[in-house]
Amino acid sequence: MLFISVILNVPLASTIFILVTLMGGLVGYLYWPFWKLRKVPGPPSLPLVGHLPLLAKYGPDVFSVLAKQYGPIYRFHMGRQPLIIIADAELCKEVGIKKFKEIPNRSIPSPISASPLHQKGLFFTRNSQWSTMRNTILSVYQPSHLANLVPKMQSFIESATQNLDDTSKEDIIFSNLSLRLATDVIGDAAFGVNFGLSKPHSICESMNNVEQSSANSDEVSIFINQHIYSTTQLKMDLSGSFSIIIGLIAPILQEPIRQILKRIPGTMDWKMECTNKNLTGRLDDIVKKRMEDKSRTSKNFLSLILNTRESKSVSENVFSFDYISAVTYEHLLAGSATTSFTLSSIVYLVAGHPNVEEKLLQEIDGFGPHDKIPNAKDLNESFPYLDQVIKEAMRIYTVSPLVARETSNEVEIGGYLLPKVIYLCPWTLVFYKTSVKISCG
Repeated sequence: MLFISVILNVPLASTIFILVTLMGGLVGYLYWPFWKLRKVPGPPSLPLVGHLPLLAKYGPDVFSVLAKQYGPIYRFHMGRQPLIIIADAELCKEVGIKKFKEIPNRSIPSPISASPLHQKGLFFTRNSQWSTMRNTILSVYQPSHLANLVPKMQSFIESATQNLDDTSKEDIIFSNLSLRLATDVIGDAAFGVNFGLSKPHSICESMNNVEQSSANSDEVSIFINQHIYSTTQLKMDLSGSFSIIIGLIAPILQEPIRQILKRIPGTMDWKMECTNKNLTGRLDDIVKKRMEDKSRTSKNFLSLILNTRESKSVSENVFSFDYISAVTYEHLLAGSATTSFTLSSIVYLVAGHPNVEEKLLQEIDGFGPHDKIPNAKDLNESFPYLDQVIKEAMRIYTVSPLVARETSNEVEIGGYLLPKVIYLCPWTLVFYKTSVKISCG
């Protein structure tokens, strides 16, 4: 009303000037990202939504369709935000290796911008803090440490499959089973906590207990429910929260709107805020208890970070309390979802190729008696066909077809000079241009 009264009390010429200025500012804000990249080829984009209608029409195949039409480097607009899609293997190597110093950080998409919990993990940490955190946790991924996890993985697998025969009358959703199995393994490796999702009793009953949150649910079930909800709400489409949708159209407005909506009960942003607060509180409790445990070892990820922090080999500012919680939870979040997806893809593809299944079973059965447990060396050397099947499934169903990175300075890629703060997305599927064949030799 104040704006309208001001307009009514000024001359017509001034009113027209104000309106034209506002419209010009809006048009400039929406089209400035496009103007900076006007020389890079790409399909015509719509105001506000960019190329989202193309993504809705073709799904992930849209990048393949556009690569055939526009070549190895082209524009794709996620709402207002332009992405430079790199659809050439050599250019992907240039972005990820040769010019890494000019493109060091990952871009932060609007769903992550709406979730502070996920911004403090290793994946989205930036610059020198990322380097320090990465160098600290590298020892967790040394072959010797990973080899020690094999017996623990075996125990969880045996627990998860022990009573499968007893559920012959019940349908089992394998993706749920694999998610809980992966969560158990990574929960132990990351937190040193056994969530008990694959303990030996009815698998379907276990899933139902976790999925049904009630006043009598135990702490583990509540934590897992919140973990699953927090994960599934990170959507980069029109089914996400209102602030996420606004982030696609007008990123500058996302945080102010999120701050307003998270205070209004019943909104998606409010639900996400409550879930993330509860998750953060539970993670902080786990970290606090582990910090107080002076007899802890370095056998899990959390203990390793705490030992490093207390040894003063890294600054306490790098691994502050909230960053420790976030980076530990990140391993549970990223590891469980991707592992579950890959396992489900393998089972789905093998089920559709009986010849592959037969050959795979022959190799596994030929390893030795059923009670013989393979060690890390056996897994690397005794199952070459299984290794081929896993890699072929990952080729066909890639977990993350795009890896978005942000330029820190002007950089030339593929003959195009790209300005600072532009998102580059190497399209990982370009490394697999051969036809889809699961015969695997």
